[in-house]
Amino acid sequence: QEPLRERGGGEVQAGGSLRLSCIVSGRSFSDYGMGWFRQIPGKQREFVAAISRSGGNKEYADFVKGRFTISRDNDRNTVYLQMNNLKPEDTAVYVCAADRLGVATPYETNYDRWGQGTQVTVSS
Repeated sequence: QEPLRERGGGEVQAGGSLRLSCIVSGRSFSDYGMGWFRQIPGKQREFVAAISRSGGNKEYADFVKGRFTISRDNDRNTVYLQMNNLKPEDTAVYVCAADRLGVATPYETNYDRWGQGTQVTVSS
């Protein structure tokens, strides 16, 4: 399987920005829909954003609309999550995932490959 590697996490103050990236090894990146999820300790993993294989369709969780933007560069096998106006409640491990069907979907069961995650910490 092609590994997914997230980068770009870190610590930022409330109101700040971070850009996460997820690089997918292999030749079939442009076939995959890609998603970002986040895991907060003690809570279920939750959907953040997703993008279809062409980039033409995007989905966002309500709590990030207007603040986060998902994008992809199929030439670089990379999906991005630009996070602006971060809040302390955005603190989590952010994980990218690949959907073989190629769609933008919020449903975890559609994703068959997952990264290890990158920690984002937002201080108040």
